[in-house]
Amino acid sequence: MPQKPGCKGDFLESIDHVILIGAAVMSLGIVFGAISARLGVPFLLVFLLVGMLAGVDGPGGIRFANTWLSFLVGNVALAVILLDGGLRTRLATFRVALRPSLSLATVGVLITTVLVGLFAAWVLQIDWKLGLLLGAIVGSTDAAAVFSLLNSSGVRLKERVASVLEIESGINDPMAIFLTLTLIEWINAPHGLSAGALATRLLVQFGVGGALGLALGYVLARVLERVRVAEGLQAILLCSGGAMVFAIVQTAGGSGFLAVYLTGMLIGNRERAVGADAMRAMDGMAWLAQSVMFLLLGLLVTPHRIWEVALPAMAVALFLMLVARPIAVWLALLPFRFNLREKGFIGWMGLRGAVPIVLALFPMLQGMPDSSLLFRVAFAVVLASLLLQGMTVPLAARIARVQRPSYPEPLSRTRMQGTREPAFDLMQFEVEPESPAAGERVDRIELPPRCRIVTIARNERLLPAEGAALAAGDMVSVLGPASSAPALGQLFHRPSRPTAWAEVPHDFVLAGEAMLRDVAGLYGVRPLTPDEQPMTLEDAMLAAFPTPPVEGDSIELAGLTLTAARMDRGRIVQVGLRLPRQGQGQGQG
Repeated sequence: MPQKPGCKGDFLESIDHVILIGAAVMSLGIVFGAISARLGVPFLLVFLLVGMLAGVDGPGGIRFANTWLSFLVGNVALAVILLDGGLRTRLATFRVALRPSLSLATVGVLITTVLVGLFAAWVLQIDWKLGLLLGAIVGSTDAAAVFSLLNSSGVRLKERVASVLEIESGINDPMAIFLTLTLIEWINAPHGLSAGALATRLLVQFGVGGALGLALGYVLARVLERVRVAEGLQAILLCSGGAMVFAIVQTAGGSGFLAVYLTGMLIGNRERAVGADAMRAMDGMAWLAQSVMFLLLGLLVTPHRIWEVALPAMAVALFLMLVARPIAVWLALLPFRFNLREKGFIGWMGLRGAVPIVLALFPMLQGMPDSSLLFRVAFAVVLASLLLQGMTVPLAARIARVQRPSYPEPLSRTRMQGTREPAFDLMQFEVEPESPAAGERVDRIELPPRCRIVTIARNERLLPAEGAALAAGDMVSVLGPASSAPALGQLFHRPSRPTAWAEVPHDFVLAGEAMLRDVAGLYGVRPLTPDEQPMTLEDAMLAAFPTPPVEGDSIELAGLTLTAARMDRGRIVQVGLRLPRQGQGQGQG
């Protein structure tokens, strides 16, 4: 058929407009996010708000109501985010935090669903089955929100607490999806479900997702180890492989979200599968996925419709944050050794994000009655969670005392290839004014064992290390064991402010190689046993912990409170010592 005059030009012009609008909205989200981050506002909340402003009720006036496209983008983006989160989860940490995380991801989600569901049915004056469906939709924490806020807040949490939060958010989606789909089916066909069918469905979600995730992750890891391409292409290969894992497992009836998280964890813990540059490229991929997803979900919502249910939705959100989630966390973590402050912080960090909004699309795609109400309430709960919980992460961490001290890290570090354990890194530091190394000759600086200063860069010139004196502003490259990074950081950086240690349960830090008998002789309140006499602090702590420790774990030996302040590959590199307080005795004489 002959084209009408101007038809082709109008089509190209409309494409140009779409590209311009999309790029402008994305750029505004990033710029506003960078500004708001200084005020503690989460990046993801900014993207969501920018999407709403660009939508039908905002200045942008864009009319977007494609639920299917939003659902598709949301699933793909969540798969990429969970893959990136799995890549950064250490296997040793996963083993330590798996059981409490699994309890939170199953028992915790179920308790949250029931409590929120019954409260929502009462507040919203809806059928209790619809209330339970809303509870299932908002019952799980969101991986995108948790990973993003823990990484961008600048707070270093106790490793066990941070790991539980991350792993829980990575593996609790199967339970939330199972509950959501089951309740939708139950509401539509109340007599079509049996207890056996429910148990089978839950087993398939977790079993198939876990088994295929590990199996396909192993295959993808072997491919990445053998195929050598540029870092950017490696990240694209990793994302496309993760998307294939997600699709295959979903087709098989399992949880693609669980599978892709386990796939990322398996790949991230293999030395040659993915390099540091590819990990940085994956970080960009994860941010792109998060920003596109939240912008699109912001466009999908109609803000004036949310105001219609603002008061009951806020009541549901506050009940979830202040009652349902804390009760669920307390009950789910009863068998595990978490103190009250840690449980309180984990309860407050039940961040909701894109997952509840994506799950709220299920009833809309099914054409269920009141599906629009469920979507609006779920969206309002997410906004409240990102605003109230997301902005108070540093404050909550200080109140709960779950922070670790911020150690000065190298500006860059490169793992030397071909070296056996302990691995050697090439690390770069900037000499700060008032640091112990400033003004000192290199040959007079007491470096950690097996460390060597290789080069000194000053005013765009390279200086030989032999005989040179370090000055503030010098860039120093040091070759040494990876475990020496903390000691080197303290050498080239100015001393930390004393108040920084008030947030952690120790008074000062010792090397893990220090002898227990020397420390106990000065500060201990009981004699050591013959077995303890030849031990280092590290050996004594590893022997005393019932399970492998992680950073932030504390134990009492000889009346001393010792904390694993810094760990590297399972080794306790630095130990925090809390001195005995008044009334405990001083020394052994």
